[in-house]
Amino acid sequence: MALIDRIKHDASTDDLLVWKYAREDIRIGSQLIVNQSQEAVFVKGGRALDLFGPGTYTLTTANIPLLRKLVNLPFGGESPFAAEIWYVNKTVKGGLKWGTKAPIPVIDPKYNFPVSVRAYGKWGLRIVDSQSFVAQVVGSQLRADSSRIDEYFGGQIVQRLSDALARFFVEKGVSIFEANAKLNELSDFTIEQISPDFARFGIEIVNFNVENISLPDDEKRKFQKILGRRMEIEQISEAQVGQAYVTMRSFDVLEKAAQNSGTAGGLLAGGVGLGAGLAGGMAAGQQLGKALNIAPQEGTAKPADDAVARLQQLKQMLDAGLITQTEFIAKKQQILDSI
Repeated sequence: MALIDRIKHDASTDDLLVWKYAREDIRIGSQLIVNQSQEAVFVKGGRALDLFGPGTYTLTTANIPLLRKLVNLPFGGESPFAAEIWYVNKTVKGGLKWGTKAPIPVIDPKYNFPVSVRAYGKWGLRIVDSQSFVAQVVGSQLRADSSRIDEYFGGQIVQRLSDALARFFVEKGVSIFEANAKLNELSDFTIEQISPDFARFGIEIVNFNVENISLPDDEKRKFQKILGRRMEIEQISEAQVGQAYVTMRSFDVLEKAAQNSGTAGGLLAGGVGLGAGLAGGMAAGQQLGKALNIAPQEGTAKPADDAVARLQQLKQMLDAGLITQTEFIAKKQQILDSI
């Protein structure tokens, strides 16, 4: 009795995703053994044809119909034929690392400022369409492990991640400096964005975790400096607007008082009050505003309200790592003393 060829692959490591059977001269009547969590794909001329799941098969022209038609094997014959057999590992491959080799440029939607961010994390995959995966990814390689997947898809992950990060920050209104508090939400958002690209290759992404978002040190210092200047400008602007309003309202009250009879009206009509207001400028206007109980313009920040806004900005800078705890405490006391 002729010996029946036995075709089987026992993986030496679970890290192996795809392995090619060494021989290509397959004989009709050979026994094909496919272990659990494996699939065997017949390939001819670069085309992935017949597929076999876990089990033991005696190869006949009846159970390899697509290959039989391509090779022109006579139905029921026992002639050998040339074909490749690829074994595909169907288990989940988790703990694969990804990371940005270069910072990703994005616009912070809260501060409307361009920054460059770094990110890293882990992801996991499972091959769900063995024929598509073998035909598109493996090519002429005799085997493929997770390192080849990282090599093949690493750049695509980063490219799609760049788009996902930009969309996430804009759609959710989240600042880059708040991202590490929303990593779970960002991870879920990202996997939705990148999954369709991997599905085209027969790959299902079972998990995708963003573990850290950070800015390069030089970017962080640059942003800290600019944000500090912005806070100063906003404080000066608010103070000038409030001061100008009080001064103008003081002059309006003085003008009306000068038109009235009485001691105060007479003095003001004589130019004493008005002259003092003009000579003293904004300082006099401020004093007159207090004396005449002129209410600030609606919407104009009061000192306490302004202090609250400044303290909130200061806390955001601390949370983002732009200032130290010592700097935060010192600046906080200055703001409180100014109330």
